[in-house]
Amino acid sequence: MPTTSKSGRWLVGVAIVLLAVNLRPAVGSVGVVLDALRGDLGMSVTTAGLLTTLPVLCFAAAGIAAHSVIAKLGLHVTTVLVLGLAVTGIVVRSVVDSPALFLVFSVVALSGCAIGNILLPPLAKRHFPDHIAGISAAYGAALMGGGAISSFTTVPLSSVLDDWRWGTAAWALPALLALLLWLPYLRDSVHVDPVADSHHRLRDLARSRFAWTMALLFGVQSAQAYAQFGWLPAILVDAGLSDSYAGAMLGLLGAVGVPLTLSLPYLMMRVGDRAWLPWAFSAVTVCGWLGLMIWPEQAPWLWAVLLGLGGGAFTWTLTMIGRRSRTPGGTAALSSFVQGTGYAISAIGPFGTGLLHDLTDDWHASISLMIVLAALIAVFGTIVARPAYVEDTLH
Repeated sequence: MPTTSKSGRWLVGVAIVLLAVNLRPAVGSVGVVLDALRGDLGMSVTTAGLLTTLPVLCFAAAGIAAHSVIAKLGLHVTTVLVLGLAVTGIVVRSVVDSPALFLVFSVVALSGCAIGNILLPPLAKRHFPDHIAGISAAYGAALMGGGAISSFTTVPLSSVLDDWRWGTAAWALPALLALLLWLPYLRDSVHVDPVADSHHRLRDLARSRFAWTMALLFGVQSAQAYAQFGWLPAILVDAGLSDSYAGAMLGLLGAVGVPLTLSLPYLMMRVGDRAWLPWAFSAVTVCGWLGLMIWPEQAPWLWAVLLGLGGGAFTWTLTMIGRRSRTPGGTAALSSFVQGTGYAISAIGPFGTGLLHDLTDDWHASISLMIVLAALIAVFGTIVARPAYVEDTLH
């Protein structure tokens, strides 16, 4: 379907944003009902720990495999596929009675979300090559908004519907709507082959220092997000706050990133190739973690706001994937490498946070780890901010 007309570009822009909205509720809707879910399914603490780490594991594995799927099926067919996986996984896991089956169909849903993450930069490059920052800000805000809304509303929705199963299954509806919106584009499933050109093969990217720097940047900032998704409520509850208040703070964390993300095109235009933005993201994230360590119960809303502002590093990094590659093929390959490798690195966040807490029976060591990783956002971001193209590093 051509998108050269103004109405056509608006429509595909809405489709990209709606795709992004549906890439986080499969994660955000589970953590807030985890206690009820565990009790109903008879899920052990160990299995629940695996469930909290599952998103980054799926995002890493599916991310690495995504480049070959996109090459074979094309951008638009793959988009419909990932939304179909999300709908199927969300619905089926909400009706099963086995912890094992719940994990299996969580993998199905999360695999769709993982490949969807990879799709966003090349879709933006294909349909909005002259407006990368703008469309990246729009889908970045949609990603954060989807996560925040699911965190805020799943518990009240489960209460109204009298079951956590209905509360989590409801998130299949917006994914189904997105799928229907993308169906007309199957007639024009653009093929972006990241493996056809020798410069776009993942093994070549694995020899690029620049590609590795971007992967490390993506990994340390994603470690922040998934440690926060998995453990922020527990940190606040241990500090003496209620479960509902802790859940609201997690929702606030996601919500405050939305206006910042929407302002990124303007901010990026103002700062140019200077590294001020990753420095700022790093600084506010460090301050947020320090606040949680020293005064968790005094101003939890302030620490949530600071951590949420630091989450702008996610959209900035995704935007730089498009800006630091020359073609949609290069963007698809770089997106696959950076996100696949980066999500594997990011497992340090949720897993390391839980492990250090278990070893020390305290959150100080866990938060100290996250402060170190937050500081690295500034280090790697400084390199990524410099003008360069990944294809030029492969010669």
